[in-house]
Amino acid sequence: MTVRAAHAADRVDETAAALATVVIDYGAGNLPSVTRALARAGLEPRVADAPQRARGADLLVLPGQGHFGQVMRAFRASGFEPLVREHIAVGKPFLGICVGLQLLLDGSDEAPDEPGLGVVHGRVRRFPTGIDPVPQMGWNTIAKVGDPALLAGVPDGAYVYFANSYYAELAEDAAVGARTTYAGVEFQSAISIGALHATQFHPEKSQAVGLRILSNLAALAARGAA
Repeated sequence: MTVRAAHAADRVDETAAALATVVIDYGAGNLPSVTRALARAGLEPRVADAPQRARGADLLVLPGQGHFGQVMRAFRASGFEPLVREHIAVGKPFLGICVGLQLLLDGSDEAPDEPGLGVVHGRVRRFPTGIDPVPQMGWNTIAKVGDPALLAGVPDGAYVYFANSYYAELAEDAAVGARTTYAGVEFQSAISIGALHATQFHPEKSQAVGLRILSNLAALAARGAA
């Protein structure tokens, strides 16, 4: 690395550490492991359990685990929805994880009467039974679609950690990100649309690959802030 490149990398690292990184606490996410992983990636995350405590965030992270309907209702009851919509609309960096990805879609077969946010068009479907065990619990591979900056340096075929019975079926199959096959279904396992990023897998549980992804997120957010 040249001196100039090293200085540029240092500036990115400093900017990432200075970012206001907020992990949304609405009662439906694995917050300790997410915040620890973000910290290892060079960010200084804080957890906010009320919208007023998250205002001014440079980077928002929306974890999620559990039943789509229960998680969506908890998210709406938390009061974070207007803040998240505004944050995404103005193009600020955002990461959804697991059910945090699913909430961005139009809805889910798991709770047909509970609408999603509709930020990304598509629907959440259940894996068919009889081929592989459902839920999918453990390691599976990803294949990149397009050239997602979130996955820079992550090779095709890299293993990441999943814990899901449902998957995202997007209206646009060619969305930039990654795809994965399980139970005979090829599905979108990562999405990147501008500064909006989301993963069906858990980067915080995906060891070195997950750390690379979160480090990429930190660098992207830092460059955007700079």
